[in-house]
Amino acid sequence: MKVRLAPSGLDFETEPGTTLLKAAEAAGIELPSSCRNGTCRTCICQLVSGHVRHIIEWPGLSIDEKDEGWILPCVAEALDDLTLDAPKAFSVFQD
Repeated sequence: MKVRLAPSGLDFETEPGTTLLKAAEAAGIELPSSCRNGTCRTCICQLVSGHVRHIIEWPGLSIDEKDEGWILPCVAEALDDLTLDAPKAFSVFQD
């Protein structure tokens, strides 16, 4: 599955069973992160298109945030191709 990041236009591939944060890091893309367990909310970003599944029962998101499309990439897996609004993402391979 392909994940596209807006507004940077960066993209990466992910597979079932891999969190979005781990897949991004494997592709050389840095997303803000800290706890990696869905509680600190450092990685929060908005899902523009596609579907995800959070791997923990209740990630650190309110019902309203979930309804508005906010996700936590550290504990989310893609279910199909995605577009995420992640303005702080950057490639470690760029100057």
